[in-house]
Amino acid sequence: MQKSTYICMTDALRARPALSRCVSLANKIITDAVYVAYPCLLAWLAYAAATGATDATGTLLRAVLVPGVSFVLVTVLRKAINAPRPYEVFETASVIPKDTRGNSFPSRHTFSIFVIAMTFCACCPLAWAGPVMLAAGVLLAVIRVVSGVHFPRDVVVGALLGMLAGFVGLWIL
Repeated sequence: MQKSTYICMTDALRARPALSRCVSLANKIITDAVYVAYPCLLAWLAYAAATGATDATGTLLRAVLVPGVSFVLVTVLRKAINAPRPYEVFETASVIPKDTRGNSFPSRHTFSIFVIAMTFCACCPLAWAGPVMLAAGVLLAVIRVVSGVHFPRDVVVGALLGMLAGFVGLWIL
């Protein structure tokens, strides 16, 4: 992303305060919704395991370990790379208030929603839940870029790593 593109994107949002607030609010709502939905899925799987449902214990274990272990690994990767964020590189403010330095690549928000979406695809009995989470992940990735807290590469790699971790951990292993 070039500085002119970044400035154009973020200035377009700043010029429309209501839209800027909507983008910030959507970022918060999507993030919070995932962090509520995921424990609900785990609680449902724990209930299914406690009531003796077939392979519910194994499913619960995978639903906890795959996102948990992969989250730690992506956090270590981010710390090792320590890539600057767009607002650092271009020396201007992001639309979503943020002052974190570095740790931009890959986007952990995007990674998290995609690995959790894959967990819903693999473990949730509601067939629509996984695709809804994936769609929310795409929206969150776009929000993180247009608001200036991540470069496009950060969210693309975050999404791909999240889907890969989910696929390998939930369907291959």
